[in-house]
Amino acid sequence: MTPRDASFALDGRRIEAAWWGSGPEEAPSLVLLHEGLGSVALWRDFPAKLAEATGFGVFAYSRFGYGQSDSVKLPRPLTYMQDEAQHLLGRVLDAAGIRHCVLVGHSDGASIALIYAGSFQDPRMRGIALLAPHVMVEPFCISEIERARDRWNTTDLRARMAKYHRAPDAAFLGWNGAWLDPGFASALELQPEIAHVRVPILVVQGEADPYGTLEHLRIIERESYCPVDSLVLPGIGHSPHLEAPGPTLDAMADFAGRIFRDHEPVMPKQEK
Repeated sequence: MTPRDASFALDGRRIEAAWWGSGPEEAPSLVLLHEGLGSVALWRDFPAKLAEATGFGVFAYSRFGYGQSDSVKLPRPLTYMQDEAQHLLGRVLDAAGIRHCVLVGHSDGASIALIYAGSFQDPRMRGIALLAPHVMVEPFCISEIERARDRWNTTDLRARMAKYHRAPDAAFLGWNGAWLDPGFASALELQPEIAHVRVPILVVQGEADPYGTLEHLRIIERESYCPVDSLVLPGIGHSPHLEAPGPTLDAMADFAGRIFRDHEPVMPKQEK
């Protein structure tokens, strides 16, 4: 399945975006929010597989500073995930013409989905699917991010990232610098947002994730007012959609299918 370019301008700045499958006027949409070093391209073949598995449209965009979107000034604020969720994501959904959707976030993108769902009761949003979400900071996660900084300084990581990001320094240093700031732990305490989510939640977590333990899932289960479906994948790391695509796609197709089958109004027919 070939993606369709859907890039647009927001406040005069370019945001890279793409669609797979049906558009928002034809079917519900799954909106992909990428990880801390991700982009449209780094979802790889997952969007096409997700569109095929669900029959729904899939929309992905690269946040400012990532992929082929316009860059950002450094350093990023410690609240960069809150800023994305509370000031930009809704406008992105507007620009994409989203009508009814499930937000599908990976890593940082999962945290952004949680913050958005806990901050706004957007009637377009019918559920959130979270792949390896962060809801707090764990010491061993910081150790892994320190090792990433060492790889940036001593290997060809910058050159490899430049294949996917027009501004690799903004992408890496913005993410890495925020996470390694001593004040970041207090900025990433998402229990209040979790408690205010009013849509169903799916969490997919790898048991061998080097960036987070199962405690993130347990916090979501404990603090959530709404139903939580969970899938724990033994031996899988931080990218379950790429490392274990079969069970991840099955879980997401079942979750989104139940939401839109049980709660979604019939899409209006388009005039020919």
